[in-house]
Amino acid sequence: MRLILLGPPGAGKGTQAQHLVAKYGIVQLSTGDMLRSAVKAGTPVGLQAQEIMARGGLVPDDVVVRIVAQRIEQPDARKGFILDGFPRTVPQATALDRMLAERKIGLDAAIEIRVNEEALLKRIESRIAQTGARGEALRDDDNPQVLHRRLAAYREQTAPLVAYYSLQGVLHTVNGMAPIPEVTKAIDKELTKALASKAAPVLAKPAKNTSRKPTKRVPKKAAKKSSKKSAKKARKAAPLGKKSKPKAAGSKRKSKRRTGKQKPGR
Repeated sequence: MRLILLGPPGAGKGTQAQHLVAKYGIVQLSTGDMLRSAVKAGTPVGLQAQEIMARGGLVPDDVVVRIVAQRIEQPDARKGFILDGFPRTVPQATALDRMLAERKIGLDAAIEIRVNEEALLKRIESRIAQTGARGEALRDDDNPQVLHRRLAAYREQTAPLVAYYSLQGVLHTVNGMAPIPEVTKAIDKELTKALASKAAPVLAKPAKNTSRKPTKRVPKKAAKKSSKKSAKKARKAAPLGKKSKPKAAGSKRKSKRRTGKQKPGR
C-alpha cells in the first residue's frame, strides 16, 4: 500500500502514520524526520534545511526529491510506504508521479486530514506547555509565530494538492478535529473503500455482433416500387438470343394462327 498524508502542520499526520505503519506493515517516509536527521548529523544539506525550517519555510524541491527517491529504492519500502510531508507542492507531486511511473507503481490513496487553523494554534501552545513540563527541548517549529508562517506557506503551496489528487480520483478527506481514535477509524474506513474499488474486477463490454445487420422495415409503397425496379433490371440484364418464358409462350400462339391460315395442299 502506497499512501500520502495531507494536512497543515499540527494536523496529526505523524500520529496517524504510526497507526498505519503498525496495521499494514509498511514504512513511514517522513521528509521532516530525514531532514532532522541530516540537521543532527551536521551535513551541508542539514545545515541548509535547519535555517529554512527555523524560519518556517519549505526546503527546496531538488533536496526533497533527491532524498525521497533514494529512500524509495531501499528494500523495506518495496512492500509499501506512507509519504508524510511530501509532496509539498504540485511540481513535487508531478515529480513523484514520474518517479512512481518509472517503477510501474502508483498511489493507492491520498488522505487529507482537514483541521481548523485556530484550533491548531491552541493545539501547538498546549504541546509547547506539555513539552516544557516534561523538561524536553522544544523543536524550532514549536512556536506560534513560526506556525503562523508555516500555515500561510501550506495554504499557498501545499493546499492545491487537494485538488490535484481529487482530479486523479485518489483523494479521501477525514475530519482531523475529531478525537484521535475517531480520526484513525475514519482513515481505516476510507482506505477500505479505496482498496475495494481497486480490487473490483473491470467487466468487459460484450462484443458487437457484426455477422448480421439489422433489417430495416420498408413501407409498402416503397417495397412495390423496389420490386418493379428489380423486375425491370432483371429483364434488361437477360442475355441476348434467349427469350423469357412469357415471350416464348406468345410466339407459339402466333405460329399456330399462321399455320391455321395456310391452304391445304401447300
